[in-house]
Amino acid sequence: MKQVRARLLTLDPFPAWLFVGFVLFWIWLAIAPYYRSDWLLENILVFAAVPVLGWLWYQGGVSRLAWLSIFLFLIFHEVGAHYTYSEVPYDRWLRTLLGFSLDQRFSFERNQYDRWVHFLYGLLLFPLMKDLVKRRLLPVMLILSHSAFYEIAEWLAVVLFPAELGESYLGAQGDIWDAQKDMVLALLGASIASLLSVTAHYFVTPINSNSNK
Repeated sequence: MKQVRARLLTLDPFPAWLFVGFVLFWIWLAIAPYYRSDWLLENILVFAAVPVLGWLWYQGGVSRLAWLSIFLFLIFHEVGAHYTYSEVPYDRWLRTLLGFSLDQRFSFERNQYDRWVHFLYGLLLFPLMKDLVKRRLLPVMLILSHSAFYEIAEWLAVVLFPAELGESYLGAQGDIWDAQKDMVLALLGASIASLLSVTAHYFVTPINSNSNK
């Protein structure tokens, strides 16, 4: 136990403060969500992820960029869980704040918030995957595989839970290609993050000089 306490004192407090902020945000959105049953389903993965993330923090080796990215992704996810992804009023918010309708501008016929979060999954989870595997291509493949696993979980929810709850969790909104589009967006987000990582590395890493001494 003394070793654990000593280890905790050496850990970066930044992830802990992010966790406190997330918990406060989570409590706020946990109050009167639109559909409590769907909210519980959406939070199962969050409940499972918290101890895993705590273990990663304890082990070390995860950058502050990765922790901040995880925090942002979870914030967007909790908004979707509160409203139910297919009913997040993002377009109303945009019209109120900016006087601009995204749905009208691009002729969207469905709520696009779930698409946005699938894209963010790839974009914002890439730093964590990169820190864990220390390679550039493998994190993209891991994110794509996780996205496929999540689509399987959504299908199982439709099969195992009552029709209304399962359909709400699935969030396909009548699109027969919903799963494929979600995976493509996660792949796109991860690919963009990988490209940004390579670009940043190229411009930040000093060039070794081979000039004669």
